[in-house]
Amino acid sequence: MPPARFAALACAAALVLTTAQAHAFGLDDVAALASQRAQTPFKEAPHAVPAELARMAYDDYRDIRFKPEGMLWRADKLPYEVNFFHVGRHGDSVRVHEITSAGVKRTPYDPASFDFGKNKLSPKTWGDIGYGGVRAFSNLNSPTYKDELIVFSGASYFRALGAGQLYGLSARGLAVNTAGPAKEEFPRFTDFWLEKPAVEGGPLTIYALMDSERMTGAYRFDVKPGEQTMTEVRARIYMRPTDKPVTTLGIAPLTSMFFFGENQPRPGDFRPEVHDSDGLMIATDDGKGGGEWLWRPLQNPASPLVTSFSMKSLKGFGLMQRDRAFASYEDTEARYELRPSAWVTPLSGFGAGRVELLQFATPDETHDNVAAYWVPEKMPAPGESLELSYQIAWQGKNQQLPPNGWVTQSRRGTGYSKLGADELKQQVQFAIDFAGPALDALPADAKVEAITTAGSNARVLESLAFRNPATGAWRMNLRVQRLNGEPVELRAFLQHDTHTLTETWTNLITQ
Repeated sequence: MPPARFAALACAAALVLTTAQAHAFGLDDVAALASQRAQTPFKEAPHAVPAELARMAYDDYRDIRFKPEGMLWRADKLPYEVNFFHVGRHGDSVRVHEITSAGVKRTPYDPASFDFGKNKLSPKTWGDIGYGGVRAFSNLNSPTYKDELIVFSGASYFRALGAGQLYGLSARGLAVNTAGPAKEEFPRFTDFWLEKPAVEGGPLTIYALMDSERMTGAYRFDVKPGEQTMTEVRARIYMRPTDKPVTTLGIAPLTSMFFFGENQPRPGDFRPEVHDSDGLMIATDDGKGGGEWLWRPLQNPASPLVTSFSMKSLKGFGLMQRDRAFASYEDTEARYELRPSAWVTPLSGFGAGRVELLQFATPDETHDNVAAYWVPEKMPAPGESLELSYQIAWQGKNQQLPPNGWVTQSRRGTGYSKLGADELKQQVQFAIDFAGPALDALPADAKVEAITTAGSNARVLESLAFRNPATGAWRMNLRVQRLNGEPVELRAFLQHDTHTLTETWTNLITQ
């Protein structure tokens, strides 16, 4: 960090810390820093690290571990404990502060807190290089052992766990220009304030200061662990007065991985499915107590694919992992059935806009290739601010579902057919299974219709709903003929008389 900028930030932080002696530290204090920073031109933080760190291989870096006895708040036997990631070879570091009843104090880098393993290093000569990220622990799965609860590491990324879950998808503070012609911008958290827990059973509160070329931000995270861990996010975004426009401002962004699944099997892989999320779920609000539930199965497209769902009001959206059976994955190491779903519920500041879904090709399961976020209809102008709040539920087997009925699987492919090869190339067939209380309540002789629509570049050849004789659940067979090589948008749901029984299955045929 340039000396002049460091001094300015240090003075601002010192003012906040001094003021904090007289009142409880809160979001207003972080927002004051963010607002002040937004009035100055953006200067990218330096990524220089000690030469010893810069030369390290990835496996050598993994050999650096935080010592358990140095965990923040362990000696106080509090419901939460915190440790820190070491700065890596790429040099992104954060400043950490602790909030106590006595005020706010900086938690400087201390090499004695780390076990450097087999590495031969001289960390005492490095000075205060900050930390690589923050990691919090709680009694999530056992009253005698504290598991990882939430992690903040890299740019504005964070991810959390509910009971019995393993890390999968991530959230971000903000997504900027993720889809479109402009280069994507990655805002990053530069400072964290950790509030020392005072009440057993209360949430863990973390504040963060965000900085980026086009904006700054102040964030408060209230994390409540449980079967589904709840993360309440309150944020104030300050747009810098710059002539570089923001084409897409993504609110409550989620990032995940979809390699292949039942709708897009991968020949040669023994595993039936490999993904951290299998679909995007959206709930709209019509302002009259109703709305529509949508389910978009994810895919691994041959080329980048951006789709969006516009609405006047949003009840919620999320990247979900609906398949919860081990047999769906057969992976004893990755255990994809234990990856969380993330359901976002707006609390304030969303208004009209759209949920945007970005998918691009990935050659394997080590790369995230899916992003979903909310884009407001009215973008804040340069120099303006935006205040919002929302909740992320990190869910396992008991997750958010539509109230009436939902899709349990979407299989694509054909069985035996008398059609010739050329005819089959122009047709796409799906077997879509549904479940839910509205279907369970139907009489045995109920007549259920499959309501299907396709774009003008396709023809629906078959749309049939029937009870699966093997399971008793309802299945839709859908066969569509493509009229040209353009993508085909499909919508389908089940109906009895005039009553909608299920969410709307919406799919895009691209290949």
